[in-house]
Amino acid sequence: MHHDLQINRLRTLVAVVELGGFRRAAESLHITQPAVSQQIRQLSGFIRSPVFASTGRNLRLSPRGEELLRYARRMVALNDEAVDRFIPQAGHVMLSVGVASQLAEVLPEFLRVLNRGMPQVQLSVRTGASEELAAQLTGGQLDAALLLQADPPGPGTDSLELGRMRLAWFGRPAHGEREALPLALFPEPCTLRGRVRDALDAAGIAWRISYESGELIGLRSAAKAGLGMTCLIANGDELWGLTPTVRPGLPSPPAPLPVTMAMAAGAVPEGFTGMAEKAFRQALRSYPLVSPPASGPQAAAAGAGPGNERPDGSTDGSTDEAGPVLAGALA
Repeated sequence: MHHDLQINRLRTLVAVVELGGFRRAAESLHITQPAVSQQIRQLSGFIRSPVFASTGRNLRLSPRGEELLRYARRMVALNDEAVDRFIPQAGHVMLSVGVASQLAEVLPEFLRVLNRGMPQVQLSVRTGASEELAAQLTGGQLDAALLLQADPPGPGTDSLELGRMRLAWFGRPAHGEREALPLALFPEPCTLRGRVRDALDAAGIAWRISYESGELIGLRSAAKAGLGMTCLIANGDELWGLTPTVRPGLPSPPAPLPVTMAMAAGAVPEGFTGMAEKAFRQALRSYPLVSPPASGPQAAAAGAGPGNERPDGSTDGSTDEAGPVLAGALA
């Protein structure tokens, strides 16, 4: 037979002890003093012993009451944590946001800008592989995500490309010139993994997987330890202290990957999309982003003019961010 401890009774016990009396607890909990006394009696019945050894001027718990209080504090705290997690405060909106692990350093600035512009939004944030986050977005587990991948998110989402992230080779693995190049890669499914493989195959460089990890910190550690070469965002040396790869005949890194802000259609409150875009763009300013290639009439008009991407993935810096080109993409 199961017995359930009611949180309101445990909260009353905690209030009586912390406030030093039944009357003060009643005032704090907005209930009557007889109601407080009744709940304490019910707890006494549960532990089959008085909760308080003395209830006079010097309030004192019994030994079993002290033991119950320890449980009560933990259970009340866990209850309040769960309520705060799933039930937003009055006037607040709770959203879940995912950020690709390689872009996780955008979070402090993103959260700062977003909180300043929309303080009523309560966020829960998770990081991980873009492919996993995209699946969670389409599955309803996330409301928004910042992704680093070539494929657009699945159905039921709206997306906006914020730019393209340049990539670079990192790590100096010890191996002979005739040996297959050891690689540290993310596991499948992974857009970047396929692009690394294609780039090395096109250059006629033999390779092998020496280390595989779904965690970014694992690949960074493998590269630092000399276990294998890896391909990550181009400012990995600045962010994580990685050593750029120097190897004769090594091909250029894969083409820049799209950085996409994606939203679950109809899931976010009015104004959040614009504010999130502003926050992400500001947080990404220190990253090696290039403008996405224009398409249609814009591409034909642009030709090889100022601001277009060079073969090495850089730009001449004569144009603004990609925002004007992409304006209204989420309308």
